Amino acid sequence: MKRHCPFAVGMMAVLFPTASLAAQAAPAPAPAPAPNAVSGTVNLALVNAAGNTSVTTINAAEYFKIKPTDSRFQFEEGFSVIYGKSGDSVTAQQYKASGRVDFTLVLFFHVFAGGTWEKNAYAGINNRFEELAGVAFRPIDIPTDLLSVELGTAVTQKQSTLAIPDANYTAGRVAASYKHTFSTASYFQEIAEVLPDLQNTTNTLVNSETSLVAPLSTGIALRMSYVVKFNNAPDPGFVKTDRLLSAGVQIAF
Repeated sequence: MKRHCPFAVGMMAVLFPTASLAAQAAPAPAPAPAPNAVSGTVNLALVNAAGNTSVTTINAAEYFKIKPTDSRFQFEEGFSVIYGKSGDSVTAQQYKASGRVDFTLVLFFHVFAGGTWEKNAYAGINNRFEELAGVAFRPIDIPTDLLSVELGTAVTQKQSTLAIPDANYTAGRVAASYKHTFSTASYFQEIAEVLPDLQNTTNTLVNSETSLVAPLSTGIALRMSYVVKFNNAPDPGFVKTDRLLSAGVQIAF
């Protein structure tokens, strides 16, 4: 008959319950972090402008987005200012504010509504308000590449710096945005829009912004951008195209 070692039997009696209790007490793996509901950027840059404005000055901008988890709604707002001074004279003074709400209908298809306000005396704009709405879809939506196309309308009210009547009109709007991500904080982005006056086709606006962002450290990156604003029918005395080249720092949160 086989004999059992009393010492071995005793150790097993102690170790097996201890292992069982340890397994029961082991903490569950931490859940994956949810996407940030709030995000944004702050840009500070040295600007070289040519066109209606020819000056080197400071550009500051901020962008803020709220997208609650598991919600179809998304809210965005932005504000930018360009201000330059030469001696006692102001040589550049541009302001722009925008807000927008998006609602996702299906996976890659959504509707939006928003508005912008712009002031740029050096381009003949005392105040310009724009209310826009439309539909958008994303034919490409993968981790490295995002392409979004928008179709809609925009109602514009423009007050000139000249003694001429205000311009109020409805325009069509076609826009596209493409973003290629190289790494977590490094990307290339192109945004463009065309706004043709539906009553006067010679009155067409084209806006384009090309940007490249490369990280310097966590949350801080080098950002370069090139903005082109084309107005096919500017007020008398102003040129059609403004160009804005800037290089500076972007802070993300």
